[in-house]
Amino acid sequence: MVDDGGAAQVSEVYRQIGTPTPGGIVCVCDHASNRVPDDIDLGIAPELLNQHIAVDIGTQQVVEMLCAHHGLAAHLATISRLVCDLHREEDHPGLVPVMSDGHAIAGNRDASHAERLERFHKPYHSALARWLDAADPALIISLHSFTPRLATSDDPRPWQVALLYNTDDRAAQLAIAMLREAGFEVGDNQPYSGRDLNYTMNRHAETHGRPYLAIEVRQDQISDLQGQQFWAQLIADIARRVASKLT
Repeated sequence: MVDDGGAAQVSEVYRQIGTPTPGGIVCVCDHASNRVPDDIDLGIAPELLNQHIAVDIGTQQVVEMLCAHHGLAAHLATISRLVCDLHREEDHPGLVPVMSDGHAIAGNRDASHAERLERFHKPYHSALARWLDAADPALIISLHSFTPRLATSDDPRPWQVALLYNTDDRAAQLAIAMLREAGFEVGDNQPYSGRDLNYTMNRHAETHGRPYLAIEVRQDQISDLQGQQFWAQLIADIARRVASKLT
C-alpha cells in the first residue's frame, strides 16, 4: 500500500487511494488485483493467477505511482477478474468466466452469477459512482493492460498503447495524437473496440458526460519497475495536457 497522505478506503472488492480534488484527474482500475477470496475455489493452477487472465499485469503498480508521485486519486479493484469481471455488464455471461484465453475456469462452472453480482460487482460500482459524484473530476483515467499476443491467436499486437472509447472520443483523440507525435505505436480502438468493451466508462463517464481516457498499455511495457515508472510519468503528463485542452 502506498503512502497517500491519509488512510486508504478499503473493502472486499475495492480500495480507494488519496482524496480527489474537484476538477482534477482521477484513475479507475477494474483489473488491478489477482486476489481470490478464501471461500472461492477457481479450480485452476496457482500460476495462472499471475497471468493476464487473472489480472491486468502492471496496472496496480502504475496506478499506485500515479497516486504517490503525481497527485492523483484512484479507485482500484481488489479481486481477480476471474472471480468477477467488474468490467462487464451485469447480465454479461463473462461476468463469471468459465473460460479465459483457452483456460477452463472449472470452479466457476457451478458458481452463482447472482451471488457474485451482489457480492462483488454491485458494491464496486455503487462505491465508484458515489466516489465520482463527490470527486467531480475534469478527467477520468481508466487503466488496463493487454497481452502482446493471445495464447489462442497467432496475431501479434504491435501497439505499445491503445485508447478505447465508445461514443465520446473527445479525450481519446487528443491523447492518440499526442502519443503518436511522441513516436509511439498507438491503437485507436485496438486491439479491441470500446464500442464493444467499455462498460465501466459507459456507466460512469459517458452516461454523465464526463471526459475520460480508457488507456490500454501493452503488458511488456509495464512488467518491471522501470517501465511502470516511465508509463506513470507519461500517462500523468498526457492526462494533464488533455485535461487542459478540454477546459
